[in-house]
Amino acid sequence: MMLSMLINGLSVGAVYSMIAVGFALIFSVMKFSNFAHGGMIAVSAYIGFFASKWFHTNLFLTLLIAMVGGGITGLVVELIGFRRMRGKNSPLIYYFISSITIGMLLENILTLINGTNFYTFPTFIQLYSFDVFGFMVNIMDCIMMGVTVVSLLTLLYIFRCTRLGLAIRAVSLDNRTSRLCGINSTVVVMAAFFIAGALAGICGVLLGINYTVYPQLSQMVVKGFIASVLGGLGSLGGAVVGALLLGVIEVFVTVIFGAGLTPVFSFGIIILFLLIRPQGIAGVIVSEKA
Repeated sequence: MMLSMLINGLSVGAVYSMIAVGFALIFSVMKFSNFAHGGMIAVSAYIGFFASKWFHTNLFLTLLIAMVGGGITGLVVELIGFRRMRGKNSPLIYYFISSITIGMLLENILTLINGTNFYTFPTFIQLYSFDVFGFMVNIMDCIMMGVTVVSLLTLLYIFRCTRLGLAIRAVSLDNRTSRLCGINSTVVVMAAFFIAGALAGICGVLLGINYTVYPQLSQMVVKGFIASVLGGLGSLGGAVVGALLLGVIEVFVTVIFGAGLTPVFSFGIIILFLLIRPQGIAGVIVSEKA
């Protein structure tokens, strides 16, 4: 029982980690909390669902289509919501307000187009669970963890071993100085939003499979925000650790105390961290970016 709960918690935390990493990536580059990320998750979930419904795609092709759709959505969000404000060096509060507005706009557009109906992904995997030393392990939990590990390792390679990753890290450290060094910060920001959107695409499909597809799926961005705060805003590694911790805690609290108290524990943890260690697990201290 404990092993099954732990695996389930890690699989949930794995999905949260991709939400948190996408959230933390934009924060590290632009230093504002992008709550439009939730809308990108919901849009990607619908893209993946309709791809699987209309074209009968398998799980991995559905993930690929949702990643591309999420990446394009991220580019559109950056263009409409933040490009002009970056050009005018607007205060960060404007970015924050714009991100909330765009997130609500995407959610309401999905509601207008698809209604408030709940959609369910087709059964991609026929085998539901398998036995490991007498413990039943959900196959979908393992797939979710596997997809997350591959995605995060790919992202780590991009950040550590490519010129794009170097440019993103440079802009995240100092936007003005990176521009003086010849780095096109606009292209870097676009790349960051595309990567965040691609991660949102993976999250949308996995959350849609684990739950259902509906417009309010965008509210799952709160999980990414909590995980980012736990890990340290702006820290990608900290976001992963915070998300895994959050996923495991939520599963154990749900099983022991019931689902009704799970949000109480989640927000209680974040308040405790803000009081005791506001910089998060990774100890990242951030400063405003103009």
